[in-house]
Amino acid sequence: MKKSNLNNLEFDNIQSYQEVIDSLEKKKRQKHLLIGNGFSMAYDHKIFSYNALYDFVNNQQDENLKKLFSAIRTQNFELIMQQLDDFIRLAEAFDISEEFLNTIQDAKEQLQNSLVDAVKTLHPEHVYSIPDEKNNSCVAFLRGFIDKNGYIFSTNYDLLLYWVLMRNELENKCDGFGKEVLNPEEVKKGQTPILSDLDWGINKSNQRIFYVHGALHLFDIGAEITKETFSGGRNYLLSNIKKRMANKQYPVFVTAGDGNQKLNHIMHNKYLTYCYESLAQIQGSMITFGFNFGDYDEHIIDAINKAALHGRKASDKLHSIYIGVFSSSDFEHIKEIEQKFQCKVNVFRSNTANVWGN
Repeated sequence: MKKSNLNNLEFDNIQSYQEVIDSLEKKKRQKHLLIGNGFSMAYDHKIFSYNALYDFVNNQQDENLKKLFSAIRTQNFELIMQQLDDFIRLAEAFDISEEFLNTIQDAKEQLQNSLVDAVKTLHPEHVYSIPDEKNNSCVAFLRGFIDKNGYIFSTNYDLLLYWVLMRNELENKCDGFGKEVLNPEEVKKGQTPILSDLDWGINKSNQRIFYVHGALHLFDIGAEITKETFSGGRNYLLSNIKKRMANKQYPVFVTAGDGNQKLNHIMHNKYLTYCYESLAQIQGSMITFGFNFGDYDEHIIDAINKAALHGRKASDKLHSIYIGVFSSSDFEHIKEIEQKFQCKVNVFRSNTANVWGN
């Protein structure tokens, strides 16, 4: 039997999501969740696919970007940024003119900003744009982790996860952000408390939700990482984000090329560093949905392997990972890379998780 036919047969017989949950429950194993772009594409592939983002950026009236896309001919933003970084290093090594280097650097920054703009513009307008049935299915899926004190890690930039968490009453959905009283001594004397913005850090010891690559609602304002929120009336969350971006404030986004560059970006931001280090310390088992462990995800595999470090006590380490696959080609890819992981690798059929009720 040909290899492709054998893999198709194996894919047809892999376990369902419920079988994974039943097995972990039987083992009394702590479980965590890692979601990638497939989580958002499962909601609406027309909005959150890489093609949609590429088409939006490619249609911008920026001559440098048009030249860039014409020359590189790929829709993979990570690859484009990686090639730009390589080109800049080569140009510096051969003493290319500073003016030319600045042009390339400007094109890279414009590409990064345009990617943020694309996510913002294509995004549904507000939380109640999510139909009730999709919201209910997603919150039921997330409860399987949050209600069991599991952690949820996301590498997505969009607001879908944040919206579902915000819209529903869920315990243990802490993302580490909170407001701090700035005048405690005056409050003791009966004065009205003055509160900070919704800054990260005050509740990090209870944090269960981690945006490993940043997200559209998170902003680095220098001394603090702050979270944009819904402020009532017609001031929807996305409207507030657009106002910030109009004032040249851009969200925390990890848009670097390869895994090493992403990790470097992460380690230069206190919030992202904490999220990444939390991923590297999980115990029990991890389930992934919509995360394909591609060529630019080596830093995520490294974090998982740190959690699975054989030198740790059995009760303190990550034992296994359950990777959701949508197709036989996804399954084949995981089989090809499973040796990269230091814990046991299992697969399940992603469509059986019913995340958005599809």
